[in-house]
Amino acid sequence: MSRSEDLHHVLDRGLVAILRAPSGERLVEVAEALYEGGIDVIEVTFTVPGAAEIISEVSRRMGDRILLGAGSILDAETARIAILAGANFVVAPVVSHDVISMCHRYDKLVMPGAFTPTEVLSAWDAGADVVKIFPAETGGPAHLKALKGPLPQVRMMPTGGVNLETLPKFVAAGACAVGLGGSLVEKTALANGDMNRIRDLAGQYVNAMRHAREENG
Repeated sequence: MSRSEDLHHVLDRGLVAILRAPSGERLVEVAEALYEGGIDVIEVTFTVPGAAEIISEVSRRMGDRILLGAGSILDAETARIAILAGANFVVAPVVSHDVISMCHRYDKLVMPGAFTPTEVLSAWDAGADVVKIFPAETGGPAHLKALKGPLPQVRMMPTGGVNLETLPKFVAAGACAVGLGGSLVEKTALANGDMNRIRDLAGQYVNAMRHAREENG
C-alpha cells in the first residue's frame, strides 16, 4: 500500500499495538495473536534486541495481513534499517526532522513523538502524518484536549497511559488513534507465553474503540 493508504488504514483501525520486550522471543507469536484478536497495526520497538530481524521475520510470515511498523526510532539511519527490514511505518518518541525526511524519501508513514504545543506543531509542519502524544499518561486526556484546541488540524495519537478505562476518554478528547503497549501485551502474559490472554485483550480493545467512536460520532 502507499503512504496515504497506510494512513487511512491506521485511522480506520485506531489501534496501534506496541511490542516492547527484553528479548525478541515470542514476538512473532504475539503478532499472530494480536492479529487473531482483531488488531492488525503492529509496531516493533527498536529497544528490542534484534528488532530489524524480528520485523523481517514478522513481515515474511504475516505479509500483507498486517501493517507492520518500527518504533523508538531516534535517527534517520535506524529508520532506513527498519524500512529496509520491512517496516511500513515509523514511530519516534521525539521530533527528528531527519527521521521524517527519511520516511518521506521512502514514502513511508511517519509518527514522531511530541508533548508540548511547540513540539506538536514542529512535527506537523515537518510533515508528520500523525503526531504521537508522548508520554500521554503525564497529562492524560485533558492534555490532549488542550492541545487539540489551538491545533485541531493535527492528527494526534496518545501513547502511554492508554488502557480500557482511559481509551474512551482519549477518543472523546480528539485522539485519531491510540498506541497500546503494556496494557495490551502484558508482561506476565508475554513471559508465560499466554497468547490466549493477548488475543482476548486485543478483542476487548477492538470493541472498546468501536464503542468509543460510536459514542463520539
